[in-house]
Amino acid sequence: MITAELRRAILAAAGRTDGDPQLRPAGGPGRYASSLPFRLTRPGQDPRAVAAGMAARLETEPWIATAEVTGAGYLTVTVTPDALAALAVRIPRAGPACAASDALRGRTVPDPPPADPLTEPTWPRARAVLAAQLTARLATTAGATLFFPKRTLLPPLAPPFPATKENGPVVSAVAHADADAGPVVSAVAHAGPDAVRFALARMPPRAAAPEPALVARHVLANPAYAVRYAHAAAAAVLRWAAALGTSPAGFRPRLLAELSGSEELALLDVLSWLPERVAVAARRGRPDEFAGYLEELAARTIDTMNTTGFTTISSISSERLWLADAARTALATGLGLFGVGAPSRL
Repeated sequence: MITAELRRAILAAAGRTDGDPQLRPAGGPGRYASSLPFRLTRPGQDPRAVAAGMAARLETEPWIATAEVTGAGYLTVTVTPDALAALAVRIPRAGPACAASDALRGRTVPDPPPADPLTEPTWPRARAVLAAQLTARLATTAGATLFFPKRTLLPPLAPPFPATKENGPVVSAVAHADADAGPVVSAVAHAGPDAVRFALARMPPRAAAPEPALVARHVLANPAYAVRYAHAAAAAVLRWAAALGTSPAGFRPRLLAELSGSEELALLDVLSWLPERVAVAARRGRPDEFAGYLEELAARTIDTMNTTGFTTISSISSERLWLADAARTALATGLGLFGVGAPSRL
């Protein structure tokens, strides 16, 4: 969506076809900053001059309101209000493709071994297996290509020695595995596979193991619950509107674009970052960073769905319903990338 298109536009303005413009928020909905001019500056050259040349080329884009030099040489771009508001329609129409980009085009990522992280014997092992799988999934969503390394198949475990007076009672390898697998398997039994999978996905490297009792809690302070709840909240708005005979129809972006400073604009801004957050997490091999983005999106969605514009019959409009559908679609896409279900009711 916007950040994927902005990435391409900034690189084109710099005369490049690949690279990372290192986008970051720039203090307002639909406003983005890039540090690329600093990396393009030659010795003795002022990065502000590089940024100014790029800004002049970007201002010819009809969906860009302003492109300017800020600070010591940052390129700061603000998209038009209509371009930001139009995400409310573009995301539902795109479906899961709303997270896609070509940010990692030309790169390859190894296909991870097929293993179930929820059956691994320890939390660190489960986290490592899932992180490898999610990194590959995020990378291909961002345009990378999977390659399939040759793998050596290990011979099956030898059967245990029979019990004798000399070697004592037998404890098989399977029994050892069952004993060691306790923490993760027990957590799945207590909290459910979706909650544990999300908790694993948001674990940074070398982080402490999640507490199963906390992961199982149905409170918004629990991220494993909050992200799925946010999806259900957006779905509930659409379900409630449908019961009233209202559904997303014609769309006038002006009605969302004019809500300056509103929860709607804040939600649109977070939605605009979806493909970029996928690409950054894949590049860094840190799916936990994408989980953090989903938590932010969930918080914005819940706040927005609780405003009077979404809970009052007279205020609900086709534009707001499109926005609810966009939030629902983006959350479902993010949860799907993690292999977590997106419930319509909780």
